[in-house]
Amino acid sequence: MSNRTTSETALKRLGFVLGLTRLGLLAETLTRAFWPVWTILFACAAAVMMGALDVLPFEISWAAGFLAVLASCWFAAVGIRQMRWPSREDAISRLDATLPGRPIQALRDDPAIGRKDDGSQAIWQAHQDRMAQRTAEARAIAPDLRLSRFDPFGLRYIATLLLLIGLLFGSVARVGDIKELASGDAASGLAAGPTWEGWIEPPAYTGKPTLYLNDQPIGDLEIAEGSTILLRLYGEVGALTVAETVSGRVGEIPSAAEPEQSFVATQDGTLEIGGAGDAKWRVILTKDRAPEVAITGQADTSARGEMTLPFEVFDDYEVVGGTARIELDLAHVDRRYGLTAEPDSREPIDVPLPLPIAGDRSAFEETLIEDFSQHVWAHLPVTVTLTAQDAAGQEGQSITLPIDLPARGFFDPLAAAVIEMRRDLLWSKENAPRVAQVMRALSHNPVDGIFKRETDYLRTRAILRRLEAFNAYGLSDEKRDELADALWELALNLEDGNLGNALERLQQAQDRLAEAMKNGASDSEIERLMQELREATEDYMRELARRNQQEGEQSGDQQQAQNSMQMDQDDLQRMMDRIQELMEQGRMAEAQQALEELQRMLENMQVTQGPSQSGEGDQAMQGLSDTLREQQGLSDEAFRELQEQFNPNAQAGQSGENEGFSGGEGRGTAHDGTGGEGQGEGEAEGEGQANSGQSGQQGGESEDMGLGDRQQALRQELDRQMRNLPGGGSPEGDDARESLGRAGEAMDGAEEALRQDDLATAIDRQAEAMDALRDGMRSLGEALAQEQQGSQGNTQAQGENRDPLGRSQGNRGAAGTDDGLLQGEDVYRQARRLLDEIRRRAGEAERPEVERNYLERLLDRF
Repeated sequence: MSNRTTSETALKRLGFVLGLTRLGLLAETLTRAFWPVWTILFACAAAVMMGALDVLPFEISWAAGFLAVLASCWFAAVGIRQMRWPSREDAISRLDATLPGRPIQALRDDPAIGRKDDGSQAIWQAHQDRMAQRTAEARAIAPDLRLSRFDPFGLRYIATLLLLIGLLFGSVARVGDIKELASGDAASGLAAGPTWEGWIEPPAYTGKPTLYLNDQPIGDLEIAEGSTILLRLYGEVGALTVAETVSGRVGEIPSAAEPEQSFVATQDGTLEIGGAGDAKWRVILTKDRAPEVAITGQADTSARGEMTLPFEVFDDYEVVGGTARIELDLAHVDRRYGLTAEPDSREPIDVPLPLPIAGDRSAFEETLIEDFSQHVWAHLPVTVTLTAQDAAGQEGQSITLPIDLPARGFFDPLAAAVIEMRRDLLWSKENAPRVAQVMRALSHNPVDGIFKRETDYLRTRAILRRLEAFNAYGLSDEKRDELADALWELALNLEDGNLGNALERLQQAQDRLAEAMKNGASDSEIERLMQELREATEDYMRELARRNQQEGEQSGDQQQAQNSMQMDQDDLQRMMDRIQELMEQGRMAEAQQALEELQRMLENMQVTQGPSQSGEGDQAMQGLSDTLREQQGLSDEAFRELQEQFNPNAQAGQSGENEGFSGGEGRGTAHDGTGGEGQGEGEAEGEGQANSGQSGQQGGESEDMGLGDRQQALRQELDRQMRNLPGGGSPEGDDARESLGRAGEAMDGAEEALRQDDLATAIDRQAEAMDALRDGMRSLGEALAQEQQGSQGNTQAQGENRDPLGRSQGNRGAAGTDDGLLQGEDVYRQARRLLDEIRRRAGEAERPEVERNYLERLLDRF
């Protein structure tokens, strides 16, 4: 095959590819030349479809159209002048530039030398064949339609977007209005013949769309009550008139021929547009019904003393708010004792109803959760009425429910008595002398066991003195509320006092549960007390395990492990579940018998004393014990001085009102100037001399120092002990340091109060410091026990490493178990309580928006 034949054959095969490439070049040329034209056309079409001609005046519409046509013609002329029709050579050049070695140009070339040389011709033919093979791989070149360098602001994209919006939300039929605009018929039409337009906009809370009145069929027209009707009359004024009876307007009414009219439909009636092309409708309003709210269950008390009241709400659109009003039912109050006096005037309790955070509010069920334990009406007869309000301002009420206001119950007799005195004081200020008399009787010469802690006794006497002082000068509402808060804190300490001994806490939980069984407590109280018994039992078993495990490992005495009774955790759990089940079924006698069996079983478990702490741990514990003793002495002396302020003629330690905790006269050692804690008859004498060197020195110096200076010195001593505290790095050690830090802050507050001669506040702060010191000593003891356990190692087999319940100690000692965490009903109850608390807090409008958003995200997730 000759060179010319090879070239022609290859170029013929490229005919289709060259044609497509040439069309692409034509598309590039047209796009770059005429893109302003179609951009203007797209924008104008979008404006017409969206109704711009109906809104703009005729003159402005005609001027805008003229400018658009003029601009389009000018850009079209510029594009025609710049446009060049692409030739075949242009297509060949574009395609050849994309192929390696420019094979198309090579096929069209002729050799300059060697035409008669057979060798040269053979080489040229091989070159032509290779180029022909490369052209076989040629593909049509896509056109480059990018216009970014011609349209840097993206006007073509804006016009295209407007056109799409017009197609979706406008009307293509309105494009025909351009013909009227061009001929001037639009203006003449308005002048020659009147026309009108109307819209009906329902209230926003209905969620219904706006209606175009021109599209509504003549006859009955049903719309929502409160809809706004807007009418526009075009043409000569007076050619069209509006007559309506749906607004119920009275007084000064605008003219029926007003070009633009707007009114609200408030009643059924007629709407008529008179004149050319008149129309008439009979308007029927859809009434907005008032919301309905109903209480769906009985009011109950949660485990924390909160009232729970389920309710449901219905409305045709949505509910925007609601209120629960609680009023005292004075006619059904048992008017005895402190309730005999006429009550002080109090406003009803108004609590906002919780609403769904998300979702439909036209029909929902919710639970009102509020804590009224501190209110004076707690446990008294009240009436509850729920009110719901919709977006239209209408209200609906539930039936009035008479109940005893649910609140926290107090089972400790002394705590219950304090709460009753608090209620009487809030009921009427006339009860203040009677409350003071009862409190004086409670705290006068108390027998052993009434006050479990001396701080409770001191707080009682301090509150009594403040009450008597306020009574002498007149009890104001602010002072009354202040005393009520102090009585509430005292009752909580008496009921839920911070017990340092796990066995004492267990016994108290059992006693409170037995008391609740005798008094016929509610199911929620039974559930709360059972949960408290479970937790106290767990704490007691951990204490047993911590004291027993090291002694058995050191002595190697396997006989004790063989002879001791072991219980499985499931057995103990089943026993407590059985007790709760019997109480919920009302079989109190059987439940009490089962509780006594559980109590005897736990009491019979042997508690052996583990190895004593030594070295640095012993010194730290002894130092904290001395600090606690010194703090107790300062508190006793501050209380003595508070008493002497009200009885200045009494001698120190011999005042008739200055009775010690056990009822003796001035038995606290602080009264004698030693600064120590009051010594009971059963306390060993050696305990008071354990740290005789330091304590004696401080006792000698304390005679020349005021109470504030002594409190400051004690705070500095605590700081020194905290710097040398062992057990760092462990959770228990960190807890001990945190508790001691709280003790130091309370000591600072006590020092400031002492220097200001505010003895009542100082006594409160000193009591907080002593509580925190006891917490720190307990946590430090646990930390030291954990360190001793880890240092001795685990030398016994895993099957022998058991606590008194037969549970595996695990890698942490006393708290381990072979199974996973406790599962069952209690877990779901706790989860429900947490969810209710999150829902309640999320519904409180006074909380910060950031916190409520976080709570809403929690509810959405769980």
